[in-house]
Amino acid sequence: MEKNIKIAHIIHPVIAAPTSDLLIAQPITFETMHTAREFAGNRKDLDVQLYAVQYSDEERIPLPGSFIRTRDLSRSVVDVGTFRARRKLALIKDIMDILYESCDADYMIYTNVDIALQPYFYQVAADIIRQDYDAFIINRRTIPGHYRSIREIPLMFAEIGEKHPGWDCFIFKREFYPQFMLGNACIGTDWIGRIILSNMAPLATRFKVFTDMQMTFHIGDDRVWQTDEFSDYAEHNKEECRKTLEEFDKKYGPFDRNGLPGRFLNKFT
Repeated sequence: MEKNIKIAHIIHPVIAAPTSDLLIAQPITFETMHTAREFAGNRKDLDVQLYAVQYSDEERIPLPGSFIRTRDLSRSVVDVGTFRARRKLALIKDIMDILYESCDADYMIYTNVDIALQPYFYQVAADIIRQDYDAFIINRRTIPGHYRSIREIPLMFAEIGEKHPGWDCFIFKREFYPQFMLGNACIGTDWIGRIILSNMAPLATRFKVFTDMQMTFHIGDDRVWQTDEFSDYAEHNKEECRKTLEEFDKKYGPFDRNGLPGRFLNKFT
């Protein structure tokens, strides 16, 4: 009989502005995570727990009953840096600290709140884990942007979508987390994927970025966080990534500058 695998998956729901694409994406994410957990319930060797973390001063966003609400976040990136426009972006370390203290899982997962899951997501993740991957990333597919409601989720599942190079789904052994160096990096802007990857890859015995799996999807490909107005947030994360990479390069390297995460260092030299 296969050893039981425990997975803990956290997301950070936010109060979305009326013009934000998250107003559409978040409920779809919640529903597809719930469906994937239910689907995984058919496997007796797999235990999946879903976690959601919000700010203490926000109203509770409706979630399926399968989610566990954690203790609240108390700070954001504007508490640790100065920016031209105020954006209440959560620190990835705070999110992951909360997940680490909340679970006793074998593996932890973080995904962006606009990343929806295929029903078989957790089952396939468990099968990858059984192939001795102790840290891995699954790149999303981008489906057309015309979808608007939960009722259309079966049609979204049926979309093949297009390959996307970005990193937004991170799975790793929980025991690695105390060695992570996430600094004051925040979600919701550029460089956050590089920072998480730069922590995962050096600690893993077997690491991989899966680029061709139809496991997760994102509706459309708008990138509002790439506007010049918010470029200082990306620069903040870039500096946090530099500090992490240089420290890990000393501790676990020297890294191959053509591979991951070593090639990120080329941005600084």
